[in-house]
Amino acid sequence: MPKPKRKLTPEQRRAKKRRRAETMIIFINGKQKQVKRPQTIDEESILHNADPVWLHQNELWHLMPDF
Repeated sequence: MPKPKRKLTPEQRRAKKRRRAETMIIFINGKQKQVKRPQTIDEESILHNADPVWLHQNELWHLMPDF
C-alpha cells in the first residue's frame, strides 16, 4: 500500500506560495528549472519615462498624453 500523503504546515504553505510567486518554471534541455521572474514595471514609472512613440508601439494608448 502506498504511504499516505503528508499535509503541509501553514508555514510550509506560505513558503511554497512565496516561492511560486518569486520564481517560474522553464524547460532547459528537456529538464525543468526554476528561475526568478522578470521584474514587472508599474504604470507610474512608464508614465514618467516613456515617450508617445514608445507607448504607441507597445499599445499603451490609455497612458498617452492628450495633445
